[in-house]
Amino acid sequence: MTAVPDFVRALPADELPAYVHDLDALRGHAAHIRSCLGGRAEFQYAVKANPDARVLTALAPYVDGYEVSSGGEVDHVSETVPDLPLAFGGPGKTPAEIATALRRKVARFHVESAHELRVLASLAHHHAASDAPPVGVLLRVNLPVAGGLPATTALAMGGRPSPFGIDPGEADDLVRQLTDGSHPGLRWHGVHAHLASGLTAPQQLDLARQIVTWSAALAARHRVPLPEVNIGGGMAVDYARPSERFDWAAFGTGLADLADDHPESVLKVEPGRAVTVYGGWYATDVLDVKRSHGETFAVLRGGTHHLRTPATKGHDQPCTVLAVDDWPHPWPRPAAPDGEPVTFVGQLCTPKDVLARRVPAPGLRAGDRVLFALAGAYAWNISHHDFLMHPKPRFHYLGAP
Repeated sequence: MTAVPDFVRALPADELPAYVHDLDALRGHAAHIRSCLGGRAEFQYAVKANPDARVLTALAPYVDGYEVSSGGEVDHVSETVPDLPLAFGGPGKTPAEIATALRRKVARFHVESAHELRVLASLAHHHAASDAPPVGVLLRVNLPVAGGLPATTALAMGGRPSPFGIDPGEADDLVRQLTDGSHPGLRWHGVHAHLASGLTAPQQLDLARQIVTWSAALAARHRVPLPEVNIGGGMAVDYARPSERFDWAAFGTGLADLADDHPESVLKVEPGRAVTVYGGWYATDVLDVKRSHGETFAVLRGGTHHLRTPATKGHDQPCTVLAVDDWPHPWPRPAAPDGEPVTFVGQLCTPKDVLARRVPAPGLRAGDRVLFALAGAYAWNISHHDFLMHPKPRFHYLGAP
């Protein structure tokens, strides 16, 4: 981490705003996850969190594959890291996207509805070569959760009415279709259930046990094997306490016990945010410091059109002020009053352009730099880049390519 502030301090002013990715830190974190899983569960990275090509390449030695959610992601990942398998998930897959995935020989399809299964079966029959193996299908099921999802759940994709996944009442019929010869180009491969995000290791393990138990019972009813159960991602990232991390060691131990209880099935996880978020930073500088109705605001170059995460999730992005002594301008330098917290805002013409509220920033001045942490996931790639047509940030990568 110390290399990142030093790097940002040394950047020329016209290189700001900037994203900085520490690829060595990313590799170290991915290696830790891989080690904790210990070979008892496969590790797929959810590309939607951050599809940056350098990030995907850095992760390649540590993951078993990538989870993609659009035809664009299928093409991008296939071309960036061509030697690792893909799983195609997400609702609303178009026929053209399914055809793209079939042409790219995507290893698994996470099917979200009965209609999607019919479309996939038709296109698989049309696109398959005579010697092509059947396409592997996992049914994504919106399972009920005993006792409901935890109150701390950040996002709920299942366990309640939702556009994600198949209603459990439809699962038996779809398993029959996949195993009775109705769709000869498809092969039943198991269950996918990504139900929530923002969960701690104990909460994730409880959910994993429920998912695997339900899936095993489904397979047993039909007297078919259960090759794979994908329990999804959603490992907690705490933006208010950035030093706290998901307990991958405890999670890996619990998954190993679960795998021992179900040796017939491969367990898979597909985290995204919890993999890349810690390896990225957004750096910018202070354009102005001003008072309004008793509060102090620092107006930054850039804003939530570059880093949409805090506006989307309603949190304050953790940040550090990097003091810059040089002030090359002839006009006076605005500064925050001593002892007053500062709210960091961007350049956009909306009161929602807030990155962090009431931050202790003693001595903050125009020209100082601000380094926002936990910007390695759901950051630049989800932001509304062209609003007001400000310049886009630069991108820098530390560590080995």
